[in-house]
Amino acid sequence: MKKLLIYISASLILFACGKKPESTLPTIESITESVYASGSVESIDQYQVFASVNGIISSVNVSEGDLINAKTKLFSIFNESSRINRENAELNAEFSDVNSNNSKLNDLKLAIELAKNKMLNDSITFSRQKILYSKEAISSSQLEQSELVYQSSKTNYLSNQLKYIDLKKQLNLTDKQSKNNVKLTRELENDFSITSDIKGRVYSILKKKGEMVNTQTPLAIIGDAKAFKIVMEVDEYDIIKIKKGLKIVVSLDSYKGQTFEAVVSKIDPIMNERSKTFTIEAAFIKQPPVLYPNLTLEANIVIKTKQNILTIPRKFFINDQYVVLENGDKKYIKIGLKDFEKIEVLSGLAKTDKIIIPAK
Repeated sequence: MKKLLIYISASLILFACGKKPESTLPTIESITESVYASGSVESIDQYQVFASVNGIISSVNVSEGDLINAKTKLFSIFNESSRINRENAELNAEFSDVNSNNSKLNDLKLAIELAKNKMLNDSITFSRQKILYSKEAISSSQLEQSELVYQSSKTNYLSNQLKYIDLKKQLNLTDKQSKNNVKLTRELENDFSITSDIKGRVYSILKKKGEMVNTQTPLAIIGDAKAFKIVMEVDEYDIIKIKKGLKIVVSLDSYKGQTFEAVVSKIDPIMNERSKTFTIEAAFIKQPPVLYPNLTLEANIVIKTKQNILTIPRKFFINDQYVVLENGDKKYIKIGLKDFEKIEVLSGLAKTDKIIIPAK
């Protein structure tokens, strides 16, 4: 029995040593050079909704999946200080209203009228005193005293006129400022009502009623209800090959066994330093019937295609430069386009040359 096992083992070793390496002949076919990219589906105009103020969500007015119009109210945010500021502004505006302060103007008008009458009376008295002085009926000091009284009443009359003009200006200014303040506080209070910027669909609600939010807190995700785009990440080593308008073959995990065509529509001109990639956007030529944001995908961006060329499988190459002929000779090959499975042969190999997989 022991001799039989030794014989079988030796036979297996001899068989393995005598096994011929895999070989092939170059093939005439087409080849497509492409750049691989991974990415996801996004709705057109998709964006995150943010609060413009701090506060507590008092109501959520939409649900996930709802179709909405632009300016649709999405959330209400409660903030006590904003309400108090608005009420104080309204009280101040009511107090500062011009019509409510007519009594102050009327009081000044009455004062002006009294000052005018006194000035006229003092003017008459001064005129009479000048006549009496000319007849030496009064002394010069009495005349001077009469003139001082007249000048004082004249100054008081003019002063009251200026006070009336200044008060009217001040009341008008205060009235306008208080009304503007009311308008401002109401606008600020409107910031506590969050509305949609676009017509579309609510894809996600990220916060619930009663939660505290601030201006850095995303509340929802909204986007177009029907139109979608492809967003991909391309390695920095491949970005120089990418141009707008290039065809893309897209595979979606949600559509197993199917591919869809798209074209490059946008290339972000700055690299993500963390991932060392560039963001590429593409538009479907014919969009799949059902899509949702964040569906994952793989894509091949077609750089160039050639027909009826000589190719050999990539696994037969050594460093994409050399092949091993059937007789064991190593030969340099000038190559052209490459894909994941095969490489174009430009020169160095005839279609009748049989090659073998190089030993590892």
